[in-house]
Amino acid sequence: MKRRSPHTAIWVAALCGVLQGDFLHAESGQNAWLRYAPLDERAAQMYESLPASVTVLGSSAVLETAQRELIRGVRGMLGKTLRAGIGPPKETAFVLGTLKAVRAEVPEFSARNELREDGFRLATGQVAGFHCVIITALTDRGVLYGVFALLSRIARSESIAALNEMHEPYAPIRWVNQWDNLDGRIERGYAGRSIFFENGSVRADLKRVRDYARLLASVGINGCTINNVNADPRILEDSFLPQLARIANVFRPLGVRLSVAVDLSSPKVIGGLDTFDPLDSRVREWWRKKVDEIYQQIPDFGGFVVKADSEGRAGPSTYGRTPAEAANAIAHALAPHGGIVFYRAFVYNHHLDWRDPKNDRAKAAYDIFHPLDGKFADNVIIQIKYGPIDFQAREPVSPLFGGLEKTNQAIELQITQEYTGQQRHLCFLPSMWKEVLDFDLYAGGDSAPMKDLVAGRTFHRPMGGFVGVANVGMDPSWMGHPLAMANLYGFGRLAWDPNLSARTIAEEWTRLTFGNDPAVVRTISDMQMASWHVYESYTGPLGAQTLTDILGSHYGPGIESSERNGWGQWHRADHEGIGMDRSVSTGTGFAGQYRAPVARQYESLETTPDELLLFFHHVPYTYVLHTGKTVIQHIYDSHYEGAESAADYVRQWNSLKGRIDEERYADVLERLEYQAGHAIVWRDAICNWFFRASGIPDAKGRVGHHAERIEAEAMQLQGYTQVDIIPWENASGGKGVECTRLEGCTASFRFLNKPGWYDINVEYFDLTKGESTFRVYVGGQLVDEWVANDHLPTMQLGGDSSTRRRITGLALRPGDEICIEGIPDGEERAPLDYVELLARSR
Repeated sequence: MKRRSPHTAIWVAALCGVLQGDFLHAESGQNAWLRYAPLDERAAQMYESLPASVTVLGSSAVLETAQRELIRGVRGMLGKTLRAGIGPPKETAFVLGTLKAVRAEVPEFSARNELREDGFRLATGQVAGFHCVIITALTDRGVLYGVFALLSRIARSESIAALNEMHEPYAPIRWVNQWDNLDGRIERGYAGRSIFFENGSVRADLKRVRDYARLLASVGINGCTINNVNADPRILEDSFLPQLARIANVFRPLGVRLSVAVDLSSPKVIGGLDTFDPLDSRVREWWRKKVDEIYQQIPDFGGFVVKADSEGRAGPSTYGRTPAEAANAIAHALAPHGGIVFYRAFVYNHHLDWRDPKNDRAKAAYDIFHPLDGKFADNVIIQIKYGPIDFQAREPVSPLFGGLEKTNQAIELQITQEYTGQQRHLCFLPSMWKEVLDFDLYAGGDSAPMKDLVAGRTFHRPMGGFVGVANVGMDPSWMGHPLAMANLYGFGRLAWDPNLSARTIAEEWTRLTFGNDPAVVRTISDMQMASWHVYESYTGPLGAQTLTDILGSHYGPGIESSERNGWGQWHRADHEGIGMDRSVSTGTGFAGQYRAPVARQYESLETTPDELLLFFHHVPYTYVLHTGKTVIQHIYDSHYEGAESAADYVRQWNSLKGRIDEERYADVLERLEYQAGHAIVWRDAICNWFFRASGIPDAKGRVGHHAERIEAEAMQLQGYTQVDIIPWENASGGKGVECTRLEGCTASFRFLNKPGWYDINVEYFDLTKGESTFRVYVGGQLVDEWVANDHLPTMQLGGDSSTRRRITGLALRPGDEICIEGIPDGEERAPLDYVELLARSR
């Protein structure tokens, strides 16, 4: 989507008079939730008595960062520059230091209970005879976290008087993964190119990397894996290690540990060995020497992430070895240095025979890793995707979490929206994650919520926690959609405290990102809280997964792409019904991998929740849900309701005009308008496909009936030719038109309805292989013109590329000719789907 320049945004804001109080300065989103925007006069008065100086007890890069951050934050929000000092305060001050350093100055100072690593305490008290605000922790990193927490409270206009509180992380592991390639591309990244790599090397300018580390530290994230899990072995070449050290040097003052993903075949591919067998002594020695080399240059190196025997990646099965034997070979090399191996449980056969009803990809992780419980080294963590398939909009939690009692584990969540709209659709994922983390697997013979299992609390494991696949990029807003940054913020907050509510996180993020205006906080939080269920409702119903194109973009609708192939994301829809039978009694047996209380729930049709029905059971379309609706009517209703809710986002966002800076306001509005249109593409594709498959009409008469539409192929065409869209459901009527003349083509029709004011929607296809120009004329008068220059993830006509142009407030009269002129560019032939005429209500 094309962005307006900041200069244009400011001019438009001034012209339209969108001023409220002080001028709303244009913002790109670069500062995310660390804007430190000036507080209004009333809020600022709460902090009139704050100290005028900040002193540090001790000396380290992290403590210096903490001091600079506090000065920066107070100056930005309150317009005051704190005096910087070192050692005991000489006046009322903010005092930063570890507990050991604070107690050296104030022997009676107590943290009540001993803090965990990275935990911190905020308190007020006497230091060297002066009343001070004390920020202390066991570690320097904890002090930095405390500074960020204090600044967050000021930014949200919360009182910091009479502080005396402790905050501790729920788990020791709070890491993000980046799927960045060395050439600068990002797998499943939707926000531009890599901030780490370009043209096979680490970028020369790492300022953005520092900014990213600052964002991570502000929400307590303490580790970052910087490269794709489909790892390039060159990441471990001797000549590349100094480049990795440059990134580690940027991370270190923010308390973020660097780690990398590795290819298990590296000893053979770059090491010159004739094998990568993990039990071969030469291989183990190669890993030992390589790890020693890394720690010589990066003494706080975090460790390795391993994807093996998965989707074509080399793995221990090549030699008949187990994941435990492979992980332990590397873990043994890392252990003396305090390094960790994250071994991904995303291991499955993607060549399954789809004709065998007992085959089930969902069973793979448990079948492979559960028998190995207790055989992994203590510095190995099994990194498990939250669900048994692949980051779908709705899955049950993986039973493997309850099946590992003697092995460290971490949950893998996906912050980047691979299957949830790719940052073009609003989808607030902390709502989903909260359901996942609160789900009780009843492991260990008693209640065992997911958050306790992954944190190592249930089975008293030394390590565990949370990993989020972030994939930020060079886009100014980091994630590509300004509202999508709530997912990165939310991941960090839940990794620190999974007992927070999704609503609390949404409101915190909104206040920090857009300010404390109650209308803004309420509106954006409401939109975020509704968005996961809205997205799910117009994509994949009742646990049938996202129903996207799994063989390509993972973005637009592709109902049949998951069927009749070996990838195992089947929904088994046919003329009679839909769903995977995963029961023990008649299906694949997947339900039996859970502990007994959960297994009993999912085994039975009566007790399986509606939202997961089709994940566990194959049912006829006429099966009646707990809501009283049939499955097929639920599919129709949910998709129409979801599309209507997506359209309502635009109305909600419009209510904030003048309350948000124009640049971000316009950026988000453009994206929400796109989402409203694409939700209709999804709605029609799913509903039409299931109508054809089931033969059961929509009880409300909506599906297949669009009186307000004029299909492009039914218009008067000059130079345009009709084309079939594959799959058929991804275009209205299964067809579109393309221009065959370089000079341009026209598609026209006569308006025959009642006179009045109308909005016109032009549905067209925007491909990556050209930038066609479109013009719309009414009665010969040009009413709109645009260039199709979005960057949608496809070169084909269909659900990925289908988008709309909305032209509002046109006075139409019977007999008016409406003409669309399309001028092709490159291989994009100004393709059209349909035009929609919507009468405006009074």
